[in-house]
Amino acid sequence: MSLLQLQLTSHAFSSVSFQKFRPSTSLSPSKRLCFVRTKIRAVSTVPEKDSESETTDPDDDPPCVGFAFVGSVLLPDGTPDIHFRSACGGQKLRDIMLDSNIELYGPYSRPLLNCGGAGFCGTCVVEVLEGMELLNPRTDIEIEKLKKKPKNWRLACQTTVGKPDSTGVVAIQQLPEWKGHEWKYEKPGESDSETEWESDSES
Repeated sequence: MSLLQLQLTSHAFSSVSFQKFRPSTSLSPSKRLCFVRTKIRAVSTVPEKDSESETTDPDDDPPCVGFAFVGSVLLPDGTPDIHFRSACGGQKLRDIMLDSNIELYGPYSRPLLNCGGAGFCGTCVVEVLEGMELLNPRTDIEIEKLKKKPKNWRLACQTTVGKPDSTGVVAIQQLPEWKGHEWKYEKPGESDSETEWESDSES
């Protein structure tokens, strides 16, 4: 019987590998992390493994796509409410949002008020702010449902995000019909700044 070794590596406590969108937060003095040491007794044999195979390399993590989901309601200070997530490519945007607890349907979230991803109701509309190149072209259902909407509006249930090995960044405006701000889009070369936004109350 070999000893059961538990290794707590920095990788185990690190956040998702998508570092670009990591928000800067700090713990207040009253909030401290405490770890309690306990004795663990091995109750079964553990096959011996090479030490080289047990070490994990952060670069071996599967590729993923980073997401920035912008809420429809502004924060009290007037800035957008942004939630950062990451997920593997090749999935429907609807599934990624629901699995990540991101609001998608708004007032249509109750059963029988949406079609559950079939593309018939058109209630899962999102606005793509960045990363359009990672998404599949509009489907025939989207062309019909969104023919009077901007070209960067999509149905989340009809939108596939890249492939399983895709990487990149996708920024999504939730509930674009209910948002409390407007986005300004500039043509390439006009400004080096990122997409700007303004509150409806300022206009």
